[in-house]
Amino acid sequence: MKHQLLEVERERFFLNDICKYSIRGVIPEKYSIEAYLDDTRLEASLERQIAKSAVERFKDGEMLGGQRVEATVTLPRELEGYKKLNVFAVFENNRLPWFHIKVKELLKRRGRPQYYIEEERVNRKEHTLTLRGWAAASTHVQIKLFDENKQPLEVRVQRNSRMDVADMFKEFPLTDDCGFYVELDEVKGKYLYLVMRDKEGSKSVYKVGVGTGEVLLGKAGKYRKKGMDYLRAHGAKALMVKAVRKLSEVSNRPVDYAQWLPKHLPTPAELEKQRKTVFKINPKISIVVPLYKTREDYLSQLVDSVKAQTYTNWELCLSDGSGADSPIRSILEKYASEDERIKVVFHQESLRIAENTNAAIEIASGDYIAFADHDDVLTAHALFACVKAVNEDPDIEVLYSDEDKMSIKGNKFFLPHFKPDFNLDLLCTVNYICHLFVAKKELVDKVGMLRPEFDGAQDYDFIFRCVEATEHICHIPMILYHWRSHEDSTAENPESKMYAFDAGQRAVQAHFDRIGVKAEVYKGEYLGLYRTRYVRDHDPLVSIIIPNKDHIEDLERCISSIDERSTYKNYEYIIVENNSTEERTFDYYKKLEKENPRVHTVYWDGPFNYSDINNFGASYAKGEYFLLLNNDTEVINNDWIEELLGYCMRPDVGIVGARLYYEDDTVQHAGVVLGFGGIAGHCFVQQPRGNTGYCHRIICPQNYSAVTAACMMVKKEAFDKAGGLSSDLAVAFNDIDFCLKVRAAGYLVVYNPYAELYHYESKSRGLEDTPEKRERFAKEIATLEAHWPDIFSKPDPYYNPNLTLKSQDFSLKRL
Repeated sequence: MKHQLLEVERERFFLNDICKYSIRGVIPEKYSIEAYLDDTRLEASLERQIAKSAVERFKDGEMLGGQRVEATVTLPRELEGYKKLNVFAVFENNRLPWFHIKVKELLKRRGRPQYYIEEERVNRKEHTLTLRGWAAASTHVQIKLFDENKQPLEVRVQRNSRMDVADMFKEFPLTDDCGFYVELDEVKGKYLYLVMRDKEGSKSVYKVGVGTGEVLLGKAGKYRKKGMDYLRAHGAKALMVKAVRKLSEVSNRPVDYAQWLPKHLPTPAELEKQRKTVFKINPKISIVVPLYKTREDYLSQLVDSVKAQTYTNWELCLSDGSGADSPIRSILEKYASEDERIKVVFHQESLRIAENTNAAIEIASGDYIAFADHDDVLTAHALFACVKAVNEDPDIEVLYSDEDKMSIKGNKFFLPHFKPDFNLDLLCTVNYICHLFVAKKELVDKVGMLRPEFDGAQDYDFIFRCVEATEHICHIPMILYHWRSHEDSTAENPESKMYAFDAGQRAVQAHFDRIGVKAEVYKGEYLGLYRTRYVRDHDPLVSIIIPNKDHIEDLERCISSIDERSTYKNYEYIIVENNSTEERTFDYYKKLEKENPRVHTVYWDGPFNYSDINNFGASYAKGEYFLLLNNDTEVINNDWIEELLGYCMRPDVGIVGARLYYEDDTVQHAGVVLGFGGIAGHCFVQQPRGNTGYCHRIICPQNYSAVTAACMMVKKEAFDKAGGLSSDLAVAFNDIDFCLKVRAAGYLVVYNPYAELYHYESKSRGLEDTPEKRERFAKEIATLEAHWPDIFSKPDPYYNPNLTLKSQDFSLKRL
């Protein structure tokens, strides 16, 4: 049976030491390791990996008797003359083979970029190739693809951050973009070569079989190797169980966006129906596009996409900022002569992006201004969808849509961005609105055009000024815009336009300066993300309200973590005792009050009702801000109160929630979406700590419909206006209901990931595991829906209707 507890998941060299070899995987409990180079025993250390997600830890039943470990083997600098490295799991008289590798393979890897190919897909019918994986070295790794004649190929390489890989290489800080996604549109020959080269010139080469026979041989070889490795480690029975499990997982795979998109675009019949639609309001939409030595094929695709619009009252305003020797002048003159709706303005001098866009706006005569880049594409129903929305609500002044990325050739679409409705705090974290953006011309005249001092983020600054000036903002939850991803595009290579991220930081700062909010804006954890720290003019009293029933160990840990770690000092505790039965609990209260002057214990003598208990505690609170906190929580970061308070002190914010983790360092709470689980649920549950989630949403401060009251700061003024928590929701959903009441009172609810705590999850209350509890739970669902029938009849505005409600990871809704 012990063979079923042996598995190697990853193995690689250290990036900063060619004599250190790391092996991650699973060995039986109590076992250590021994490593040998042929017959020579090597120095080897073992570290148990304890901070892993529950999903990862228990994904295979066989792992329940094992330990997840990372072994580090010290190799000699000179490996020549040796044949094989063997690593064994050892306990008493048992010595089990765990890992082996030939020395010649070690020599191939040593001193070269480390990599792993996670997905290799060849579509022979469409002649396309996609590769996904990561490459890491002590310097930046360049990714290129070569044909079988060693000639470089024009491919799209999408770079992305990989927190999981960064966690793996703890000995060396990795760059943000070690992940990659490679797409080739025209596959030829039998083999291609993926070359990963670092700045020192060292390279690793991965051979890709792309011919029909080569693809089949490659897959067969990989499956055979995986199967034989698993067979040796786990035995025949375990291999059969795994094979059955893999087959059952096929139906649960994530939705493929390439298959999803065609089914969610209008059919030819629907497009024809749109062309025949007569609207009551028929605004002219001016599509403004700055051009600069644009490739003719890109320009042609853009113009064709505009001319294909089913809504025809448009004009295309093109400003050619290429200068006097513009290479596209003749083709632009041709477009303008063929269609009177196409206007072009030329310039003798080269123009930068803001002034070039402004020149296009100046020749526009439309009622609305739509913004597009010179190498992107609109869907055929883009303008129709906008005009339809305006007819449904004529007061609309700003519209934006969902978008995706498009391959160089314009024939593949990927990485969709399904956005929430207007989300001010998310906008202050990242320009999530981006494309397609449409503004009423009257609004443009009011706020002014694009500002050259924000070049690179001129659209971000402009969007801020627009949304500051109007509340009539409409999000259209449809893919209406394809953003081309290529080498010079920010969509593909963020570092190609570092100045844009500096300008973005200044755009967010300028927004706060204009609206009179004292704040300091910094670059976030990733390029394009920004972090705001609010500047307080005073330190108000915060009343921390903690209901408690027995479980004094939980309460003591909670209070100790606050007192020992918090840098904010102006707070009080309101401990709401409710129905404790142990004498030592009451003794602890007396001791606590005697030793800690911040503590005040109040006694609730009614039946358990979470809402009434918190309302009771609030009635004794003296603070300007209440912090509702479960007793089974533990503070992680020392500035958690400042983080919550910074947002909560804003006049427009009523409630702020935190990022909470289970004991095993997986996410317990990162905001709440209405509709999850049929009613409401937490976002990104059980995602490993360090994961950033869909479009980095886990680490982005943003507005949500609700946050959990396990850790919730609320402005006293907002608490009073909402009338506290609802008594008819005694156990479940009272925090959801309370957030909706505060929102109805005119306040925003904010999730702030920079306030982090552990939440050991309702130990004092238990689960819904009896008929009585299940009946009460169903009743409270009905009560919540009865309180808010209009809200629960519509999609959550801070989610997106194209995303599933059946899981909490923001994945695509099934077809």
